[in-house]
Amino acid sequence: MRKSKNFINKNNKIFLAGHKGLVGSAILKKLKKKNYKNIIIADRKKLDLLNQRSVYKFLKKNKPNIVIIAAAKVGGVLDNYKYGADFIYENLQIQNNLIHGSFLNKVKKLIFLGSSCIYPKNSKQPVKEDYLLNGKLEETNEPYALAKIAGIKMCEAFNKQYNTNYLCLMPANTYGPNDNYDLLKSHFFPALIRKAYECKLKNKKSIEVWGSGKPLRELIFVDDIADACIYFMTKKIKYSLVNIGTGKHMTIKKYTNFLLKKLNLKVKIKFNKSRPDGVYKKVLDVKRAKKLGWKAKINLEKGFDITYRDFLNKY
Repeated sequence: MRKSKNFINKNNKIFLAGHKGLVGSAILKKLKKKNYKNIIIADRKKLDLLNQRSVYKFLKKNKPNIVIIAAAKVGGVLDNYKYGADFIYENLQIQNNLIHGSFLNKVKKLIFLGSSCIYPKNSKQPVKEDYLLNGKLEETNEPYALAKIAGIKMCEAFNKQYNTNYLCLMPANTYGPNDNYDLLKSHFFPALIRKAYECKLKNKKSIEVWGSGKPLRELIFVDDIADACIYFMTKKIKYSLVNIGTGKHMTIKKYTNFLLKKLNLKVKIKFNKSRPDGVYKKVLDVKRAKKLGWKAKINLEKGFDITYRDFLNKY
């Protein structure tokens, strides 16, 4: 596809679904900073994204030019495993309503945010976009992953059949301000932040880490994802799927040691091996994003400092 000079402008109407979440709140902040004038948002009281009629009516009334889907039911390994039916149902409903509703209302650009868990459990590393559906998924978050894969394939199908401009961005493990620090429902890094803080607060002698500590994970700061969303929102590209990551990774044990050092803690790490590890290694290949002109800018040190200040304001 050729790039259009006036494809997106600052006066276009942008509907941001999920503006209160981790990623959505960062996108909203970034849009305002970049002086986008017409941002449409709606909380759950105003708009039930699970209700097809309500979504279609909302889109018809507001007529956005751009839709960014940052809304999703998300959670950590344990939550995904226990409540798989909720995860697959709610995510399918949300994305189906928004993608099809966008098509019916002639939205000219749609960004669908997914997750790196869409890729097979034993993918070659680093994981390229082409590896999608090349193997079995990780069992602990299979329902969520299947819902996200369906969203990607739906966007691809609309692009192919109707020449729409729907793009799916797949971020690595995300962290940052406005994250969920619930020990049972959060992802590994915010959970570790809270555990390290409680060790410091209560003078604990040890910190519990779920699993063996050996799995390798890639982290990306949420402001980088917001930056990627807005960058790709303004582009016409030939792809339907782009990985968004740093290309850097560490073991969960090393992330734990990083946090202990940052908080000046000298405690023993206890690995709770009764809890699942999840995928052993997950690092995204980000060559496609770089080739298209985007790369992550915020390193772990800076990202953690910003995140920890946000955490302290809440706890």
